[in-house]
Amino acid sequence: MALISRKSFQFYSSSTPASRSILMTLSKRLSFFSGQQKPQNCNSVAMRMLCFKDKSQHMFCRKNHVQLRIQPLSVNEAVNLCGDTGSSPESNNRWMDEQPFFRKLNSLCTSKDIFDFLSSLEVMSDTMASGALQRISEVEADDGGLKNPEGVLENEVFRALCFQFEFESSKLSNTGLLNALQALIKLRIDPQSTLMASLLSEGEERLGKGQLTVKNLCALGETLIELEGPSCAMLEQIVNHMQDKDIEKWSAREMVMVYKMLQVTVREREQYQDFLNRLNSVTLTIVSQLSPKFTSIILNSLVVLHQTRAVPLVTALCKHSVKLIPYFAGDDLVNVLEAFLYFGHREQTFTEALETHVPNSIFTMDPQTVSKVMQYCCRKMILSKPIFDAVAKGFISNADRFTTDQIAECIIPFGTLNYLPPSAASLFRKLETVLHTRFTHFQPHTLLNLLHSCVLIQRYPVNFLPKILSPYFLQKLQAQPPGLDRIVTSQLTRLFLTVTLECPFYEFPADHTSDRKSLNRPRFEMHRICFATLT
Repeated sequence: MALISRKSFQFYSSSTPASRSILMTLSKRLSFFSGQQKPQNCNSVAMRMLCFKDKSQHMFCRKNHVQLRIQPLSVNEAVNLCGDTGSSPESNNRWMDEQPFFRKLNSLCTSKDIFDFLSSLEVMSDTMASGALQRISEVEADDGGLKNPEGVLENEVFRALCFQFEFESSKLSNTGLLNALQALIKLRIDPQSTLMASLLSEGEERLGKGQLTVKNLCALGETLIELEGPSCAMLEQIVNHMQDKDIEKWSAREMVMVYKMLQVTVREREQYQDFLNRLNSVTLTIVSQLSPKFTSIILNSLVVLHQTRAVPLVTALCKHSVKLIPYFAGDDLVNVLEAFLYFGHREQTFTEALETHVPNSIFTMDPQTVSKVMQYCCRKMILSKPIFDAVAKGFISNADRFTTDQIAECIIPFGTLNYLPPSAASLFRKLETVLHTRFTHFQPHTLLNLLHSCVLIQRYPVNFLPKILSPYFLQKLQAQPPGLDRIVTSQLTRLFLTVTLECPFYEFPADHTSDRKSLNRPRFEMHRICFATLT
């Protein structure tokens, strides 16, 4: 790779006092080599990269497999930071206070613009640098990964920042350290890289020394959950530190983060229960201030932590969630519905709010949310015609988006609550099509429950009976979890007897293995009798 000549920018920790300023050097030439290629000169570019005198001159980056060669510097190139930055006219020209810096940063919408902006600065605090990484992660990272991985990971400003964070992690402020960690995780940086290992090691060291505030502890906990999941041993250490803090002084965000950490660290029901009781009591006082996201997270944590004795908090959260229904994201509403089901809570105003929200949003709601709404109605025995009619229309339009379990959860409540929507004919035609194309994808017991619920509203699945009553399918049913024998027998018996009595035109195959005559009927006839009715 060719030799790239560039100036360097100064970088200091905003939390370091002037009397303890860090001596750094500014490198005017950095060489990037790969393999056996010889360096070649090229034009200077407006990128700035930092080099420290006390680090080795040859560094190896595992992530990109590129060797960074740092040229030695003369004494007169050394610059004093922190205390001296304000006295230099040149640095004043290249320095920006944090407030205008972040205003400008948040107005930029592409990584290229952000990198260009950073290249114009000679001096920035570690908080500003980590904030820049966070902004890059916001504009470049989504659920599918990075939009432009090469444009970010191979950018020289980005690599300069990463180099700085890796080799000067001990000089970073707590905020700079933890913000950088969170941003790098979102940018999909290899967790095993030396960069991540250096930052995590520094975070762990500061945790052990008790140097982290509540806000810092929450940020580190969130980072570890994202990076390592519930198996991370450091999370329990963080929770132990949190127990000694004054909960009344925590922000709502900090409380939510503690609930999330407890959710993944508590392994026994009574573990941390005294701490949880204190946390639940304080949370009760701020319920009215909670956002939809925070309300959902806390309710989900209370379910996972089996907080059945926290009745006042659960009741307050459920009442608070009523006015938040239009603002819940799909996953958040699912969490709220699961909490209502787990704690046995029922709120009439909540149902009324759902009756307004679901019909207005049915075509944009994700299948998981739709099926959870129907499951909620079914288990609470709530026959809501506005909800059921809307779900029927949504299923007709978007059935292909639903999994087999979600299909069952959407259709079974119609039979359980004995309701046929106005669009019943189209609904069951769509269900027939789905069953024909995805029959083998259903779990045996789920399929039996689904067809049994159809019988309850006089929709008789005669074309599927040969498969249901075949020895192969019956054998698969027997392999289901124990305790379902009576239910399976009852449902099969009802299916058999109901079709026998209500569908005299249907002839069962003698051996229940295959009904070639039935299965080979023309398509139009199958539509007529598949979910046969007496009308």
